[in-house]
Amino acid sequence: MEVPVYIINGFLESGKTTFIQETLKDPDFAGREKTLVIACEEGEEEYDEKTLAACHAEVVTVEEKEEFTPEYLRMLNVHYRPQRVMIEFNGMWNIEEFLEQDLPENWVMVQIITLIDASTYQNYLNNMKPIMMGQFKLSDTIIFNRCKQETDKIALRRSVKIVNRKGQIIYESADGVTDDAGEEVLPFDIDAPLIDLCDDDYGLWYMDAMDNPKKYNGKKVRFRAMVYRSEKLPKRSFVPGRFAMTCCADDVAFIGFLCKVGDVGPIAFETLKNRSYVYVTADIRVEFYKEYRGKGPVLYATAIESAPEPEDKLVYFN
Repeated sequence: MEVPVYIINGFLESGKTTFIQETLKDPDFAGREKTLVIACEEGEEEYDEKTLAACHAEVVTVEEKEEFTPEYLRMLNVHYRPQRVMIEFNGMWNIEEFLEQDLPENWVMVQIITLIDASTYQNYLNNMKPIMMGQFKLSDTIIFNRCKQETDKIALRRSVKIVNRKGQIIYESADGVTDDAGEEVLPFDIDAPLIDLCDDDYGLWYMDAMDNPKKYNGKKVRFRAMVYRSEKLPKRSFVPGRFAMTCCADDVAFIGFLCKVGDVGPIAFETLKNRSYVYVTADIRVEFYKEYRGKGPVLYATAIESAPEPEDKLVYFN
């Protein structure tokens, strides 16, 4: 029998304990399954014994990372024989390292949920950016709680989508009311005959086009980009893109869309050199491409012109 495993991630006092107890009491989640809660840290909020008993749940606490080993998990599995496992993960631990470990044979990872206190998020992001982003990089669901009326939900969403485009984002106010981020106001005119992007807009355009490709189907765009050519790409294709800082100075990625080239100029496709800069004018079509793992924006170049190197070779997402 498979045992579903849920990881509840986040910093201390982000609301993990409260979330787990409320989930256990939720009629849609509750049942007579025996649940083992593994708490990897102790915060101000404590588990209520009556709630645990009513939900057929037991809690064990792990205080040191060195104790949280595959052997320890196998021991818990034998001792408690859980039918469901919820791990209150320590936000200072590396979740990728944990996911690389072997779980007990019948345990199956089902969902990773990250809780973030919106009122302290920017402070953590400024001072502990790699750790903060590491928390939600692999999450299936990211919950920003304690949102205020003035909270910039668009900025929160943008910072998450830099490293996790597929994660579902939920916003909750202090009283638990769920809200949405609204529609993002982009710094360029998507309805213009030509979407002429400046360097500062490239990162936002790339993210928005990845998230909402249909919105750009049939549009025409122009931007400055670095040339990437490879024999692995389709015939007469290249990727015009930019290097973007996704997390920190050591976490830089090349981002761009496949661009197919016919008989256009003034620079001929055959003369394009890797890492040179060009201005690309292209029509956008939404098509299947295996690297997208589905449909996404594919560019059809209508003009390729020489361009000088930008003063800042990195692009950003704000």
